[in-house]
Amino acid sequence: MVIGAGVIGAACALYAARAGFTVTVVDSGPVAGGTSGAGEGNLLVSDKEPGPELELAMRSQELWRLLAAEGLGEGFEYEAKGGLVVAATASDFSALRAFAAAQEAAGVIADEVAADSLAEFEPYLAQGFAGGFWYPQDAQVMPALATARMLQASGAELFLGSAVTGLLTSGDGAVRGVRTTRGEIPARYVVNAAGLWSAAIAAMAGSALPVQPRRGFVLVTEPLPALIRHKVYSAAYVSDVASSDAALQSSAVVEGTPSGPVLIGASRERVGLDRTPSYEALQRLAAQAVEMFPFLERIDVQRYYCGFRPYLPDHLPAIGPDARIAGLFHACGHEGAGIGLAPATGELIAALLVGEKPQVDAEPFRPARFEEVEAA
Repeated sequence: MVIGAGVIGAACALYAARAGFTVTVVDSGPVAGGTSGAGEGNLLVSDKEPGPELELAMRSQELWRLLAAEGLGEGFEYEAKGGLVVAATASDFSALRAFAAAQEAAGVIADEVAADSLAEFEPYLAQGFAGGFWYPQDAQVMPALATARMLQASGAELFLGSAVTGLLTSGDGAVRGVRTTRGEIPARYVVNAAGLWSAAIAAMAGSALPVQPRRGFVLVTEPLPALIRHKVYSAAYVSDVASSDAALQSSAVVEGTPSGPVLIGASRERVGLDRTPSYEALQRLAAQAVEMFPFLERIDVQRYYCGFRPYLPDHLPAIGPDARIAGLFHACGHEGAGIGLAPATGELIAALLVGEKPQVDAEPFRPARFEEVEAA
């Protein structure tokens, strides 16, 4: 059983089914009703420094390509369009060059682009940037559709609108299912992929997973011709992703979509689950996007939306067995990278369920690491 019908839960369901399990998915809301439905669909390696998360992202890139080759990608707008990271100043460009060099040593393809060559990638990009780096491995999907297609492919039985109220355990303390607002559902294994609500599920087991919401806004323009060819973002975005600052941060991330609208992000702040519009954040995003692509000043923004990234303090997701209850597994805390990391997360969970060695080392993602910090 998987708790959570977002993209992480869908990936866990898909790969568990491919490992031979019959899967049930339970969620208090609809498919992709939480963070997954509020994302841009980023499949990025360009924003990750060498380490466990990059390894997970690289494996996920392989799996996303395989899913697209199987035909699932036709239903969720898989685009292997690449990403362009641009630096505003010479010092930013120097830092970006060092960052890219470390990534290349870990297997990322990162090609330096001189200032006078940026227009070859993005003809409408503003002049004056010091240079950039081209990341051909970056891609994009439509996240809600990707979630739905993976769930469909898993063959999972869905219990939507069913909130989990407790865990069922056997006499020896092992999990044997869940209790929901619509009754009890038995299961040999339970995977907690409840996103922002994963901490509450862990607490039912007496475990600690300090998942917190990190709010972000995205602007959506009127439909346009394909004037922006790739995902384009400021080098400052990389440091924002790695930051633990609770205050508002914003850095330009601009990309077109197959249906025409341009998506403009990205902001980050920890304000709980407050959905009140932040006009400061929205104005910053608009101004930063215009600085990058001046023609956007003449384009109408039709709407904005707000989402909450499930944030863990060490910026690594929790993937693996619970510290206290046998048969309970966690797959949560991916922050803003959940779409990109989903397939490798699902594959890792499936390997752990059947007792096989995962493709990616599971050790850095152990949920029990937070129990150990508390004990220390």
